Amino acid sequence: MNLFCKLSFILLLICGPFFGSVAQLTVFNVSSSDITDFRKVSVQQQFEVDDQIESSTTFTYGLGRNWEIGMNLINLNFSLKDRQFEFNDTSTAIPFSPLLLVNAQKVFELSDQLSFGIGGVGGRTLVSHHHGSFAYFGYANLAYSAGLDGQYQFAAGPYIGNHRYLGDGPSYGVQAAFDAGIWYKKLHLLGDWISGSHQKGKLSLGFGIFLAERFPVSFGWQRSNDDGAQAGVIQFTFLPK
Repeated sequence: MNLFCKLSFILLLICGPFFGSVAQLTVFNVSSSDITDFRKVSVQQQFEVDDQIESSTTFTYGLGRNWEIGMNLINLNFSLKDRQFEFNDTSTAIPFSPLLLVNAQKVFELSDQLSFGIGGVGGRTLVSHHHGSFAYFGYANLAYSAGLDGQYQFAAGPYIGNHRYLGDGPSYGVQAAFDAGIWYKKLHLLGDWISGSHQKGKLSLGFGIFLAERFPVSFGWQRSNDDGAQAGVIQFTFLPK
């Protein structure tokens, strides 16, 4: 494990228990292009469950001026059949796993309701012992919000990534997401979609329940674009005050 991976992994171990847990500050898999407030930390933990449990952990720190940075530990896969963690740093038939990534995002406010966000993640697998294991994913989203305090939100835009992040299939496409607060900060309808026949290409639909003002829990159903495989998803999010 190289120095970058060691330092990043230690940082996640330190920050993870302190802040709660984390996945990606997304609806399910697509960024909503919201920015964490200055000097605040947002965290999220997501589990996708089918024949394995796939864990994704993320935290972001607000830098101010509509910038945020953070770290992700994704594709930490546990086989329910074999009862062991599964690792991949050779085949792009599936994404490399697990991946330790640095994330960054910048949002430009175009109006009270319209904004443009650009962001990405990049890093390496924790188990690689050779060169050529860098994985990346980048996107640009146009986001629209309506209602009181952005009660209804929609975001869409293009993305690009390599096969180590996405798996075999197209390396670019489009993504879209919505978050509808039908009972604002109590019950939200959620959904997102990433195009492509790679493993990250899927439709996700579900709902979020706010157990507390800063702690929504989301439940969803996912369907693969490629073969129609289905999975359940549960997501925990900590939102800064």
